[in-house]
Amino acid sequence: MWEYEHSIETGAAPEAVWRLWADAENWGSWNAEIAKTEIDGPFATGSRITMTPPGDDPIELRIAEVTEGERFVDEARFGDLLLRTDHRIDRIGEGRIRVVYRMTVTGPDADAIGSRIGPGITADWPDTMASLVALAQR
Repeated sequence: MWEYEHSIETGAAPEAVWRLWADAENWGSWNAEIAKTEIDGPFATGSRITMTPPGDDPIELRIAEVTEGERFVDEARFGDLLLRTDHRIDRIGEGRIRVVYRMTVTGPDADAIGSRIGPGITADWPDTMASLVALAQR
């Protein structure tokens, strides 16, 4: 297994962060690595999201878990590999939250393959999360 986690603390309201996450079709407004996003239903477990990076092929995601207002998990399959990203809001004190993204890559040779592809996938997380919380604070 390969894993990576990044977090950012903010004074943004957790409800504001959640609204931005749940509005999947507008993820590109705060994530520069997304040109277009489509969702096949409500932002709920089992729904599928098609996310297209700028100048690249679409990526199919499945929402694996949703805990309204707290966390969601999306999954992408690439052959025998499963890339799972947990997006979480932790309440850490009066008026403060920590936004956490955690990716795991599992499957055959996940350690080796994950260490090759994972850093490229997660490289933008600090900037993406900073944009997310900045928008949530408005």
